[in-house]
Amino acid sequence: MKEEQAATGSQKRYEIAEEVLRSNISAGTLPPGLVLLEGPIADILQTSRAPVQRALQTLEADGLVHRFAGRGFLVGPPGGDIEPIRTDIKALGLVVPRHADEALQSRSSWERIYNTVEADVAGCVVFGRYRIVEMELANHFNVSRTVVRDVLTRLRERGLVRKNQSSHWIAGPLTAQTVKDHFVLRTMLEPPAIRLGAPAVNRARLEALLKRLRVAEDSAAGGLGDSEAIQTEFIECCVLAAPNERLRDLVRNNLLPVTATDRLLRRLGLPGDPAIITELRLVAELLLRGATESAVSMMATHLEASLNRTIAQMKIVAIIPGPGVTAAYLTPVLD
Repeated sequence: MKEEQAATGSQKRYEIAEEVLRSNISAGTLPPGLVLLEGPIADILQTSRAPVQRALQTLEADGLVHRFAGRGFLVGPPGGDIEPIRTDIKALGLVVPRHADEALQSRSSWERIYNTVEADVAGCVVFGRYRIVEMELANHFNVSRTVVRDVLTRLRERGLVRKNQSSHWIAGPLTAQTVKDHFVLRTMLEPPAIRLGAPAVNRARLEALLKRLRVAEDSAAGGLGDSEAIQTEFIECCVLAAPNERLRDLVRNNLLPVTATDRLLRRLGLPGDPAIITELRLVAELLLRGATESAVSMMATHLEASLNRTIAQMKIVAIIPGPGVTAAYLTPVLD
């Protein structure tokens, strides 16, 4: 009863996800060596990837899972030379207690439509400015205005929408100047964060990241498919090791629209550049060798190259015809 009250009371989603995974590992439902991926777990729990990612990080700290050269986590403690088992977790019968399932669903109504709304919005902002009417969005998905506001608030955090002077929700336009502004902030924040956090970087995690980068570099097609996850792990391991919490928050918040821009370009069919993986691998290698200032300099070089790549791809997008069909709740705003 106590556990049930906790799950339906003050527990956060990542805590509930952690308990579900921990109990299934202890029971043997998730065997040693099983590859755990955020996406399939999030689908089972009907939540977003963020709480699953944090749950896995907590389990890693407790030695119940560990990172390896491939994508995801392996069940079991590190150092055991466990052979990866790539089985669909949905076929293993993950046990989700009723109280945990109810607690997750009561907290995640907005998540059921978020990915669709994000895709709809991201797919049009590069082509101009659009207005989102709360009531139309609510009717489109048959959800409450409260759920709609939760979705729009999170889109605003990611830099995809904003409120204008009339308190209307506006998406776009995504411009080259917007991207440049965020990269200026990245250059101001991330290299110094690497310098500040270098002594605190988890060496085992850094070694695992470096292995993952090398595997991705050797297999460009497979590596680029996992590029976003690798870049996220690089930021978490190498940049957010800085002990300054305010600095970490600034880095995270500034990265949200940058990640959304990159995701948009991928959705439009523009390929990623293998050089990204090579540049990050060099930063990780330098950090592992203790060459902090060289790592800081390489990070600055990487950011400059990333900005140039992004701007070049946006120029390509500029000549692509606008979307023929947009979601009904997205209304073009004529300048």
